[in-house]
Amino acid sequence: MDTAGKVIKCKAAVAWEAGKPLSVEEVEVAPPKAHEVRVKIHATGVCHTDAHTLSGTDPEGVFPVILGHEGAGTVESVGEGVTKFKTGDTVILLYIPQCGECKFCKNPKTNLCQKIRVTQGQGLMPDQTSRFTCKGKPIFHFMGTSTFSEYTVVAEISLAKVDEKAPLDKVCLLGCGISTGYGAALNTAKVEAGSTCAVFGLGAVGLAAVMGCKAAGAARIIGVDINPERFKMAKTFGATDFVNPKEQSRAIQEVLAEMTNGGVDYSFECIGNVDVMRAALEACHKGWGTSVIIGVAGAGQEISTRPFQLVTGRTWKGTAFGGWKSVDSVPQLVDDYMNKKLKVDEFVTHTMPLAQVNEAFDLMHAGKRFVLFLFF
Repeated sequence: MDTAGKVIKCKAAVAWEAGKPLSVEEVEVAPPKAHEVRVKIHATGVCHTDAHTLSGTDPEGVFPVILGHEGAGTVESVGEGVTKFKTGDTVILLYIPQCGECKFCKNPKTNLCQKIRVTQGQGLMPDQTSRFTCKGKPIFHFMGTSTFSEYTVVAEISLAKVDEKAPLDKVCLLGCGISTGYGAALNTAKVEAGSTCAVFGLGAVGLAAVMGCKAAGAARIIGVDINPERFKMAKTFGATDFVNPKEQSRAIQEVLAEMTNGGVDYSFECIGNVDVMRAALEACHKGWGTSVIIGVAGAGQEISTRPFQLVTGRTWKGTAFGGWKSVDSVPQLVDDYMNKKLKVDEFVTHTMPLAQVNEAFDLMHAGKRFVLFLFF
């Protein structure tokens, strides 16, 4: 049946309010407007960022909303003026777009395209409206993607066309978690061969950071986590040493400094805990150590350290989507995966239907698995 130009009714997981379970509902998805694309979602990951917003601690959180931002699918139809995509194209959705025109896109130092940032943060399409309705009520978009729906509408600059042979239930992860951790090491920290690194938090993003450190040629990669069950998996990604802060009588930064003759060259905070962010910085070597914040902290939280830590040569940085310019980089990351240069399959532990979305969140919060999937 030709659905182009028509409203599509489909299933989606709707977050009606903060702190409450998601509800699988029938929603209406309007056709794409000018410079928009409607996508049939085939697979999406469940990420801690989704849980962060659902918890109510996200300052940009709006409800009711369709969450999800690690999605891959095929183009169902395109709006007026869209020339880079056609029906049937295989795509990965991008929560950080790349318009190629704004001053951010033109600056090689950043990937933070601002073309639609304001409306995206409001949960709306660029024309300040929504394409979703449910029970007669408009439903907000999330991160410009809303992948917890069988169909979604996104701005054309929020899509990357990828290899049609790529398995969508794997490469959807390249829309956030894997790319974020991997790029933090390669693009943001620019880890050097022979260096010593510490990765705080060995969930999906942390494992990807370990993988990036290894790809850059780090000689020593120390995994730091309070869950020792994660150490075995991290070793397969390239971690060489492990420390459980709960088993230490001293502050973790002191332990790491002693282990590494003064501190690590690079550290990565992959949790979103402001105390761990401080520890990760202070675990860096005086004179040249660099710490990268990847985790997202709760609304209103602030980081702190003694200024002397920075005066004496340490650098504190942050990263979003691993610094990748999304439209340009995601297709290459998919190609690297297809050519077995990048691990993705190893992150997948569960494949679940949309009806089990709340169970997927429960498993993620339990901390026993690395990545959980919904599959359409």
